[in-house]
Amino acid sequence: MRRHRTEPRPGWQATVEEQGVIYPLTRLPDGSLRPYWDESAYYSFTLAEVEALEETVAELHEMCLEAAAHIVAHDRFAELGLTDPRLTALVAESWRRRAELPSLYGRFDLRYDGDGPAKLLEYNADTPTSLVEAASAQWFWMEDRFPGLDQWNSLHERLVEAWRRQAPLLPPGAPLHFAHSAADELGEDLMTVAYLRETAEQAGLTTRAIPVEDIGWDALSGRFVDERYSFLRSCFKLYPWEWLTSDRFGPHALDTLDNGGGTGSTLWIEPAWKMLLSNKALLAILWELHPGHPNLLPAHLDGPRELARGGGWAAKPLLGREGAGITLHEAGADPVVRDEPCCYQQLCPLPDFDGNRTVLGAWVVDGEPAGLGIRESSGLITDEYARFVPHVIDG
Repeated sequence: MRRHRTEPRPGWQATVEEQGVIYPLTRLPDGSLRPYWDESAYYSFTLAEVEALEETVAELHEMCLEAAAHIVAHDRFAELGLTDPRLTALVAESWRRRAELPSLYGRFDLRYDGDGPAKLLEYNADTPTSLVEAASAQWFWMEDRFPGLDQWNSLHERLVEAWRRQAPLLPPGAPLHFAHSAADELGEDLMTVAYLRETAEQAGLTTRAIPVEDIGWDALSGRFVDERYSFLRSCFKLYPWEWLTSDRFGPHALDTLDNGGGTGSTLWIEPAWKMLLSNKALLAILWELHPGHPNLLPAHLDGPRELARGGGWAAKPLLGREGAGITLHEAGADPVVRDEPCCYQQLCPLPDFDGNRTVLGAWVVDGEPAGLGIRESSGLITDEYARFVPHVIDG
């Protein structure tokens, strides 16, 4: 794994915007603009490195499914902050019926520098973004700049095939709705959903787009409806489950949840069982089930324990996104337990490439490793100011 400097293509911003990355710039706190899509650099991997990463991701995904089964079998929902008995019963039922429920994708965030095994930082299994740039823009960049090379990127083909394979699980005769929040000012959620909708249509599905805020509740029929008053029989939502179940429509979402048994009226994608994987408590349960595994970091839910005496720890809110709420603590710091539920994971600083801190986003589609996206940050936490940098396989 190496980082290389290169010249951006002339007119790169207009090019990537046409390819769906309509948010190519990031506004920093001081008001200045800096590229989010950053093709002034790229990373190269050997084929052996990519093959090893694919094997790691496949194994991690299976371990996560095993952990989900353990949580359900041993009723450990409270450790994930899931304490509503009705909700936990529905999540458990969703898990038991998972073969009947469409489930599309997820993204593992990994610490990797080409030297030693990749380490799992977290699993974004419910509402991962940075998909358009990973699946589309970086592939076209490679074709422009390095047409003789390859890339770990079968995302588009696998997404289309996933929709095609899972189409029989969808309610017949009704469009598949695609929902994002209109509160997304950058357009990242909008374009992620638009891209996924495109892959569904290429698989032959009939689709319809709707902002989450326009989803209504028809009290007479007891169903969710769109702006045309058509029933929402199935819906891909780029909207976290913890929001869906806790906002004012939350009780209706639980009342009408279709877990594949035909008793509900709305089939949500991702399914409710993904709440078991999108929670950082998963990291501690994985470590408990697989202590010492080379791709895991020690992690606990009740405090930093031995991490305070070792190399330090990161305290991560169970449901935080884009680095929100994460605090880093060096070895020897007082082992303070935060008021909010957290996962305390061994501190594992991101690798430094020429002053850039790098995290790998390894994608899973329909349960299989499917591609790679790379984000860089200036600090130790990958936050909303991170940059997306493309990659190639070279050698």
